[in-house]
Amino acid sequence: MRTDSSPGSLPAREHLPAAGAGTPVLDVVVPVYNEEKDLGPCVRRLHEHLSRTFPYAFRITVADNASTDGTPRVAAGLAADLGTVRSVRLEQKGRGRALRTVWSASDAPVLAYMDVDLSTDLNALLPLVAPLISGHSDLAIGSRLARSSRVVRGAKREFISRTYNLILRGSLQARFSDAQCGFKAIRRDVARVLLPLVEDTGWFFDTEMLVLAERAGCRIHEVPVDWVDDPDSTVHIVRTATEDLKGVWRVGKALATGSLPLDRLGRPFGDDPRDRELSGVPQGLARQLVGFCVVGALSTLFYLLLYSGFRHFTGSQFANALALLVSALANTAANRRLTFGVRGRGGAVRHQAQGLVVFGIGLALTSGSLAALGAASADPDHSTELAVLIAANLAATVLRFLLFRAWVFPDAEPTAPAREPRLPESCLPESDPQESRPQESRPQESCLPESRLPESPLPETHRPDPHLPDPHRPWSDATVRLQPVRPADTDHSRDTR
Repeated sequence: MRTDSSPGSLPAREHLPAAGAGTPVLDVVVPVYNEEKDLGPCVRRLHEHLSRTFPYAFRITVADNASTDGTPRVAAGLAADLGTVRSVRLEQKGRGRALRTVWSASDAPVLAYMDVDLSTDLNALLPLVAPLISGHSDLAIGSRLARSSRVVRGAKREFISRTYNLILRGSLQARFSDAQCGFKAIRRDVARVLLPLVEDTGWFFDTEMLVLAERAGCRIHEVPVDWVDDPDSTVHIVRTATEDLKGVWRVGKALATGSLPLDRLGRPFGDDPRDRELSGVPQGLARQLVGFCVVGALSTLFYLLLYSGFRHFTGSQFANALALLVSALANTAANRRLTFGVRGRGGAVRHQAQGLVVFGIGLALTSGSLAALGAASADPDHSTELAVLIAANLAATVLRFLLFRAWVFPDAEPTAPAREPRLPESCLPESDPQESRPQESRPQESCLPESRLPESPLPETHRPDPHLPDPHRPWSDATVRLQPVRPADTDHSRDTR
């Protein structure tokens, strides 16, 4: 998982300005691998649909992933016949690699992709990109699992798709409904920030992009689609599922350890309602209470199980102390991450030490309760002991929450991740020379040392090949040739479909 800094903060959501004559608003990428039979009819059908229904200028880019059949020849023929079709050739496989390469070099403000088989009904294309053009959303996906979607496919693929999305929801807390539908779009200014953080170059690419976008606070728009399964699909289901599960583990680990710089992707202040501070209103108290109660209930159950187990081998006081110590360590770690939103390893030891002090207060309450019960009855029942401990733990829980909020995690920001100080606008890289503001009227602001400033809008590994046409000039040739984005990548990526 990449941990390098992103090129900048996420942009404010604004309606896209009217594009100049001949400038495409939408660039639809069709990644292909050995599709000489289906490529021509599908691209012509897509071109006819866009010409008839899409109210803006558009471009269709065929991204050939190292095909070994006649696909390059067919793509070149389409580019020669249709003025708004372009062909790009990559020498390595991988759907994610193809999308990253073409999107990084595109000059269109809205970037989309769809599978070459056009399983998704094209009437959903305009609803897909309209929220991105208006500035309402950052990404858009077609969903086959929405209630109003109409889908025709076999039971095997239906089961795999739903199981995969349940895994995403359970492991990565994903809230979008369909990660695998080959029908997605993203604004170029958002892609410029997210793409350097996405590592996968195959089928998991768009899932990883969606998870990172959601965690960074992007708005994802979902469109119900009509979808018909392609019976001739060459996707290797078992291999693809295995690679996807590896990707889920890798991304989940990076999110859990805080190694991803998602806190640097915060939007400009005020663009997100969660950024606005209201005087006299406690920030995130209700959410913290809910999280604390859930963690507390699970911790109490864990504590009672430990106490019951230790009680068979030792006295009640020692069993209580040992069970409370183990559950307190787990409780502090869970509340640190889930309730108060503190990520990374910084301050973890100090938080655990402070949590042990809170544990000592809880130990005093529960031990005192057991001592009082022992004084009242020489041989109390086990059920009575548990009832007394539950009552004592409830009192300790209220005190624990107050101490956690006011002393252990006083600086936690539950409503928004911590953000680094922003560079002055004059020091940030410009994503598009045509969109830059005049610098003459802006007073000179002090910048960080030159070594800390990004040299270009994209990291070195994502700069377009020098042989690419200038994105601000008309395409001079119908077919261009791109080198792989990352030369270190091998040829063992999955087949692209």
